[in-house]
Amino acid sequence: MSGARRSIPFTKMHGAGNDFVVLDGIAHDLPPLETFARRIGHRSFGIGCDQTLVVRRPSDPESADFRMEIYNRDGSQVEMCGNGIRALFKFLRDRDYTGQDSIRVETLGGVVVPRWAGRDQVEVDMGRPVIHPAKIPIALEKLGSPGIRAAAPEGPVLDVPLTAAGHEVILSSVSMGNPHAVVTVDDVETAPVATLGPAIERHPAFPAGTNVEFIQIAGRDRIRQRTWERGTGETLACGSGACAAAVTGILRGVVDAEVVVELRGGELKIAWERETASVFMTGPAATVFTGEIPAEES
Repeated sequence: MSGARRSIPFTKMHGAGNDFVVLDGIAHDLPPLETFARRIGHRSFGIGCDQTLVVRRPSDPESADFRMEIYNRDGSQVEMCGNGIRALFKFLRDRDYTGQDSIRVETLGGVVVPRWAGRDQVEVDMGRPVIHPAKIPIALEKLGSPGIRAAAPEGPVLDVPLTAAGHEVILSSVSMGNPHAVVTVDDVETAPVATLGPAIERHPAFPAGTNVEFIQIAGRDRIRQRTWERGTGETLACGSGACAAAVTGILRGVVDAEVVVELRGGELKIAWERETASVFMTGPAATVFTGEIPAEES
């Protein structure tokens, strides 16, 4: 007679509608995450989520308090998730891993600092945006216009043309610990997210792929946004994408230094005082439910 099947506890959470399954890699041994995350993320055969988040001890306790791993629905691991780090901080506080109002979280995109802002609101110091093309990364020579590489060898990459899915679009690009392409449209509700999103995500100009933000400037203090997330598809929110939208809007001079980004799942407040300062994002974190899932498929 075979033994009982091992189950893994999980917590389903979201930040402005960007939903996650959070796994405790400190207290539990986890299966191989590339495969497990694909099973977890499937909305018909799994729990269903945009990303799986794993909390672990940091690689270097001197530089960070915890480590966050992020896996997309396709099993790929990514550098950073702004909504995810807010959810992770609430998870850690709810489980008494920390009572601090501010912690340092190691990610593949660097150490990020979330701060508790009360009533399930978290402010995140997202660090300075990366505008150098090679560090985003974006290959300017693959954009198709020979003048662009000479015009912006050090960045920022603003309002450059790119042909994708048979259409020429004008985009800007920065990294917020992960790469973003920002496309301004007249109306986000009618934007061709499902067709242009994957075409830009996998365009040769983005050697590591890219998240794609479709934005509508609704005023000096407001941006409306839809996101095609690398390795996941369209999501209800993207925190690092909201930061990228605000940063490129500020650099282009079309929005102020403090702006509300209106996403399909909620709103995020973004503040940036230009090139010498970190970007600060404030938004919600919520727990939906908890449960257990078998470690192996039946």
